[in-house]
Amino acid sequence: MHYVYSFLALELAQDRAREAREAHRAALASRGSSERPSFARRTLAQGFAAVSRGSAAAVRQLDDVVADDLGRAFAPGK
Repeated sequence: MHYVYSFLALELAQDRAREAREAHRAALASRGSSERPSFARRTLAQGFAAVSRGSAAAVRQLDDVVADDLGRAFAPGK
C-alpha cells in the first residue's frame, strides 16, 4: 500500500512542478521579452557587491592584525 502512496506523491509533485513551469512561462510572456533586470535593481546589486567586497577586505586586514598579535603573544622567549 505504501508503494501506491509513493507513486501518488510523485505524480502530484510532477503535476505541481509542471504547473509552476507553466505559470513561470506565462509570467515571462506577459511582462515582455526583456529578461534583463531593471537599471535600479542592477545598480543596487552592484552597490551591495561593492560594500560586501569592502567589508571582506576590512575583515581580512583585521584578521591579519589579530593573527600577528596572537603570534607575538604565544611566541617563546617573552
